[in-house]
Amino acid sequence: MNIRPFKCVFCVFWLAALEGLSCTLSLHDNFLEPLKSLGLQREAGEAHSKFSLRKPSLPDDDICYIVPGKTETLHNCNFNSTAKTFLVIHGWTVSGLFESWVAKLVAALYNREKDANVVVVDWLDTAQNHYGVAAQNTQEVGQEVGRFIDWIEETTNIPLEKIHLIGYSLGAHVAGIAGSHASRKVGRITGLDPAGPDFEGVHVHRRLSPDDAHFVDILHTFSGGTLGLSIGIEQPIGHVDIYPNGGSFQPGCNLRGALENIAHYGLLAMNEVIKCEQERSVHLFIDSLLNGAEPSKAYSCGSSTMFERGVCLRCHKNRCNTVGYDARRVRKARSVKMFTKTRASMPFRVHHYQLKIHFTAQTNQSVTESMLTASLYGTNGNAENLHLNVRGKIGTNTTHSFLLVTEEDIGELLMLKLKMEYSSSLLNMMWPWWNGDSPELHVRKISIWIGETQKKVVFCSKDLQNTNLLHEVIFVKCKNTWRRSSMRRKYKSE
Repeated sequence: MNIRPFKCVFCVFWLAALEGLSCTLSLHDNFLEPLKSLGLQREAGEAHSKFSLRKPSLPDDDICYIVPGKTETLHNCNFNSTAKTFLVIHGWTVSGLFESWVAKLVAALYNREKDANVVVVDWLDTAQNHYGVAAQNTQEVGQEVGRFIDWIEETTNIPLEKIHLIGYSLGAHVAGIAGSHASRKVGRITGLDPAGPDFEGVHVHRRLSPDDAHFVDILHTFSGGTLGLSIGIEQPIGHVDIYPNGGSFQPGCNLRGALENIAHYGLLAMNEVIKCEQERSVHLFIDSLLNGAEPSKAYSCGSSTMFERGVCLRCHKNRCNTVGYDARRVRKARSVKMFTKTRASMPFRVHHYQLKIHFTAQTNQSVTESMLTASLYGTNGNAENLHLNVRGKIGTNTTHSFLLVTEEDIGELLMLKLKMEYSSSLLNMMWPWWNGDSPELHVRKISIWIGETQKKVVFCSKDLQNTNLLHEVIFVKCKNTWRRSSMRRKYKSE
């Protein structure tokens, strides 16, 4: 494998941080071995993986192993051939130990599917190598898992539709290779932030792809090359690819702060934050298992930029999906890219609103250095001082679309307040108008589309004499809106 040294060093730095270890020690230990792991070969027939059927009462203990070829181990481990079977597959490791998320995911799966078989695929010995070597090893490990699936089906007659592989980082590609090498397709593969280095842009036979299962769904949480960092794969590689928060910055993971601290603390400052970014995919999936009654919703959209404008919140023609366990396949010719916003902690669900605001003015002026602040008031609570992302300049007699997110369900919307805050440089520029002639940027009506309920509501200025955004403008539901809508429907039917 031809890996440029510069890229390889940074891959090891970044990916070592995912394991929550000292990056300095890991690099020292690995690089001072004269690359002997590159020449490591196993004896013929020696297994790369072990298959531990964990128990609901002991989700973090390996007390019963299923051994391919030994039918009695299925009986000894109480394998249920009529229930769903999950194969949880970890990723690259420096420590040679399971991360804490493994037991949490096992427990969450049993919480949702009481009678299931949750099998943890242990390839720690093989994964504990230089990243490039571990990435190569996914081929052999995946083939071995594929043979395990064939043996399970042949021995127990379990329907393959009931087999669900869940792979994290490199483990996602192991799952894909397993699916492609099994004699028949398994029901589902979930890729939790599949690894990017050495897999971005390669042929489908070397990575997870939609061909590997009847349904392949992906959660991308640390991709896109943000600030030069990309641990997860950016390209869509499933039937449904969901990019929470654009697939880059995750709320609560202070990546920018870590970059600022590198000068003081070195690359160790990246340790926890990089782990936080990629591992968020696992916790989003766990959240979907534990909080299935109120799942997060994702929306089909051409790009993250379009989604940030709020223009993709319609659910018609299967343009919406559920994040995590209850995601469903959308039957389209190519991968469907979907986006959602989340909170910083579990439960991650938020509520999405599109605000379409029409700005008017008496003169042809535009505003470029400004910040819109909105406050929503509903039957269940309030969400105040929320910033709207203003992209470019706001022109007069134009309609702009904004995405607004609330962390809590505020219920039915009753009132909205809107204010534009100008930067100090803009105020200085407008000083000639300041004595009595303030910037005449007005809003009289706001149309709101609610993603979670798929409902539209229109708000009008409470006081038509006070619509200048230099001051806070209050909006309430427009009167007789329902009558106009009824008349339009009546005319269309005639």
